[in-house]
Amino acid sequence: MEILLQIILLIVGFVLLIKGADVFVDGSSGVATRFGMPKILIGLTIVAFGTSAPEFAVSVKSLLAGTGDMMLGNIVGSNILNILLILGAASLIRPLPVKNSTLKKEIPIMILLTVMLAILMCDVLLQAGDHNSFTRQDGAVLVVAFSIFMYYLIATTRRRIRKNKEEAAEKKENKALEAETESAKEDSEEKPPMKLWKAVLFVVIGIAGIIIGSNCVVDSASKIASIIGISDAIIALTVVALGTSLPELVTSIIAARKNECDIAIGNVVGSNIFNIGIVAGVPAFVIGGIPSFSFSYIDVAAMLLSTVLLFFFTWKDRRIGRKEGAFFLAVFIAYYSYVIINGLN
Repeated sequence: MEILLQIILLIVGFVLLIKGADVFVDGSSGVATRFGMPKILIGLTIVAFGTSAPEFAVSVKSLLAGTGDMMLGNIVGSNILNILLILGAASLIRPLPVKNSTLKKEIPIMILLTVMLAILMCDVLLQAGDHNSFTRQDGAVLVVAFSIFMYYLIATTRRRIRKNKEEAAEKKENKALEAETESAKEDSEEKPPMKLWKAVLFVVIGIAGIIIGSNCVVDSASKIASIIGISDAIIALTVVALGTSLPELVTSIIAARKNECDIAIGNVVGSNIFNIGIVAGVPAFVIGGIPSFSFSYIDVAAMLLSTVLLFFFTWKDRRIGRKEGAFFLAVFIAYYSYVIINGLN
């Protein structure tokens, strides 16, 4: 009876997380759109931060509850899921072209942060330590690295907004030369932007749903793990990671269906960067590190491999095609089959 109640609470928590993140993304996107941000930047920032908010809330709750394994397992698992499952599924719906700027800047930054996280987690393997730990100093390193990334994004945003304004002014001048009927047709197809007050309300409601949902997810997942004898790390890598990655999955699939490929790519790349820099870095730096934790090096290797595969596939063809997407999903199935089988033994 107890496990049934916890499963119900887990489902309720996931629903609140997903709907809260969905509303938060809509509101944040509405605010950002009024400032003329390009779609790739909206994906890298507003959408990525919004869909990563569940991971952040879960990590804070996990660290406060003393379950550091769940915090790091959630981050590693989410980053693997974001690439293998989310981009794999989205690219099956529609091949995802990748801009040169994303390939040469944002994806290498994601790789760098991923390598940094792997090094900071593997004290025994790489630093000859007695045990693996994630200290406050480790968190500070990731926060500083993320801050540099944000500085780059802000500078890029300013340049692109300025360029968009110039292009908009030029387009306005040329619009008078276009056929009146064609202009009317295009205007009728444009979706009016969300009102500012409504966007702000969506942001507030979304954050509330994310916080409440994360509490339900962490509490119920931890109790289910203890009842059936599965470690917190395995639960975090599977149930919690999948649940908190659902906002990214839904967002990227919808974006692919609507041919908003920049948002789909930016969402995943931005989410992975945010997960490492903020979801891992900020709680450890502010609340305190994790003195000791256990994990499988296979999980870290899978996180590194998925990141490298993303770079390799996008560098080759400047897109993620259906074949690459199918390969991502095959690797995802193989990896998670190993995780589940190994966790049950």
